[in-house]
Amino acid sequence: MTSASRIFQPDLLRDRRILITGGGTGLGKAMAQRFLELGATVYICGRRHEVLAATVAELGRITPGKIHSAVCDVRDLPRVEEMISTIWKDGPLNIVVNNAAGNFMARTEELSPGAFEAVLGIVLMGTINVTMACGRKWLAAKHPGVFLNIAATYADTGSAYVVPSAMAKAGVAALTRSLAVEWGNRGIRVNAIAPGPIPTEGAFSRLLPRPELEKFALDRNPLGRFGTPEELANLATFLVSDASGYINGEVVVMDGGEWLQGAGEFSSFGRQLSNQDWELFKLVRLCELRRFSATSAFKGFFVS
Repeated sequence: MTSASRIFQPDLLRDRRILITGGGTGLGKAMAQRFLELGATVYICGRRHEVLAATVAELGRITPGKIHSAVCDVRDLPRVEEMISTIWKDGPLNIVVNNAAGNFMARTEELSPGAFEAVLGIVLMGTINVTMACGRKWLAAKHPGVFLNIAATYADTGSAYVVPSAMAKAGVAALTRSLAVEWGNRGIRVNAIAPGPIPTEGAFSRLLPRPELEKFALDRNPLGRFGTPEELANLATFLVSDASGYINGEVVVMDGGEWLQGAGEFSSFGRQLSNQDWELFKLVRLCELRRFSATSAFKGFFVS
């Protein structure tokens, strides 16, 4: 018995059509799995065809034919609009999860304009692009819908050493609260989750390069542990479902109380790093920036 079957009715999301950006890995993949288990048809998008295809093959075993993928860089508005229009040919979406993100730790004075552009482009402009492309269709058709955005606990306070991410996530939180008011009376709810540390493949190697820093992160959390992708997927399920129909404009913090203990999730981490650590982060950052800026031949939209 899965945790979903213990918490939710197995058909909670039946007939729901859901798009998850950055859905091929990490938290996006965990949400996709949970939504599929509860009866939804899921579309995931990302920039890497091979990653998406592998996730479709893996999760397709849960409910064959109900997960599809689209190669799409959310920074590219024409491609985002084309993707949304392609999905709409089979029927309108009901739910959109803006999860695509990019982040790295760095001393801010060492960041190039391209580093800021990469993170702001994916996190903030990507969220805006997808939200506008889908939101305009919902509004024109008077079709109800739900947006769920992934923010950060440091969106309101800022955080040293992840300044581009803090800037972008602050914008996502502001967008969430603003559109919840503007579009709420037209049938569209907008909420966000601000997760604390949740180990996912690749994320911790970029943000916590030494094992003792992981212990430091655990020690500063009142619950003494990290969150899990399954816990985030359960919260996301509740927020996109009709069970939360009166929740609108909220940024729900899920971090074990870490934010209450001390704002700026990465501020104290940065002060624990040596110059050697920062040199390692430079290499990681260069690899990430190359990956963010890489352009590959468009390989078509949906794989199912």
